[in-house]
Amino acid sequence: MNRVGQTVPVPGTDDASGDLPVTGSLVVPAAAQSWRFSRSSGPGGQGVNTADSRVELSVRPLDLPGLSDPQRARLASRLGSRLVDGVLTIAASEHRQQLRNRQAARERLAAVLRAALAPPAPARRRTKPTRGSQERRISAKKQRGQLKKQRRNWD
Repeated sequence: MNRVGQTVPVPGTDDASGDLPVTGSLVVPAAAQSWRFSRSSGPGGQGVNTADSRVELSVRPLDLPGLSDPQRARLASRLGSRLVDGVLTIAASEHRQQLRNRQAARERLAAVLRAALAPPAPARRRTKPTRGSQERRISAKKQRGQLKKQRRNWD
């Protein structure tokens, strides 16, 4: 029985813990997420020296379950410069509360993984210029040449 004013945790509403859905087929399990907390820099008043509000979220993206081999290769090539020993680290310190920084780090991680997993854009199909555009280009060149020719023959 709940009393008035009593806080009851509702499963699935805490955006800062639990599994992180990235795409329809990829979910980063909570066990694969590693958290580190530290003091945030910058202004913050009295609590800036005591509150560990800066958050670092670390994940090994190449070891995530549910990835196909092409997806794993795409992640390795696109995130290669951001990986340190196979670990992708996302830092968040823009909010004053640790919970909001945790939510921001999770959202940023999902966005980075989504962008890295996106299939490459189709190659551009090369097209020939239209006959009209070619004719306009040639006539403009001839007109410019005529103008320069008129400037030359001044007596």
